[in-house]
Amino acid sequence: MNTTELRGNWDQQKGKLKQKFATLTDNDLLFAEGKKEEMYGRLQTKLGKTKEELHKIISDL
Repeated sequence: MNTTELRGNWDQQKGKLKQKFATLTDNDLLFAEGKKEEMYGRLQTKLGKTKEELHKIISDL
């Protein structure tokens, strides 16, 4: 999967996450190159979930 496909896939998942968790903002879901862990940290804080729970939620979308 190339970068364009990954980015497109993330845009779809981001929309689904925002539907599921109305408190999430675009800034919470900002996926920047090399900042994946930072994004997961923001999501963990905002949603009160572990990293494993977040991985499961995202993979189930």
